[in-house]
Amino acid sequence: MTEEDRPGDQSPPEPPPTPGSMRFQDAESTKPREPTLAEQRARRKALAEEEEREAAEAQAREVAERKAASRRKVMIGSGVTVGLVGVVAAWYLVGTPEQVNAVCTDGNGVVQNDEYCDDNYIASHGGHYDSGSGLWIIPYGIGAGQYRYNYGGTGAIGQRVAGGTYTAPSGNATVKTSSGKTVQRGGFGISGKSSGGSGKSGGS
Repeated sequence: MTEEDRPGDQSPPEPPPTPGSMRFQDAESTKPREPTLAEQRARRKALAEEEEREAAEAQAREVAERKAASRRKVMIGSGVTVGLVGVVAAWYLVGTPEQVNAVCTDGNGVVQNDEYCDDNYIASHGGHYDSGSGLWIIPYGIGAGQYRYNYGGTGAIGQRVAGGTYTAPSGNATVKTSSGKTVQRGGFGISGKSSGGSGKSGGS
């Protein structure tokens, strides 16, 4: 009998595990257990759900980005439209001449015949403009006297003018008499002819 066969040198067999006891496995030598069919199905389902969730999130982000881009375009377009409307409105207000009615009056503010304030008529009767009084003076003939235009006033010949001013309007205003004669022609970019800047008045 050799030393290896001696009864005293043999290790006793490992007793079987008792119910309720725990067995510890060696992580390096233990082979992982194959997942069951149920576990495999659950994993596949979880992966599919995760892919669906990521796809839905990506689609939602894309939709949100498209909406944001569309809103930016609308806002920019609205800003351009509002700006353009403002420019056109400003151009229209500046470019459209204001029409003012001119009434010929004498030095006392009584309405007279329009021709007495017409520079051609005044010149043909030897008249002149007096800068001190701001009046056109006709020294002789029919209509001899002192005259000037009232701008914006009203009244019939022989009556005292109602309202208005003796200061000529800006060059943008078109000034006409009741007989249709243009005293001053205004308009966008047009320098109106005015002979009444400080009360001096004349027709054209």
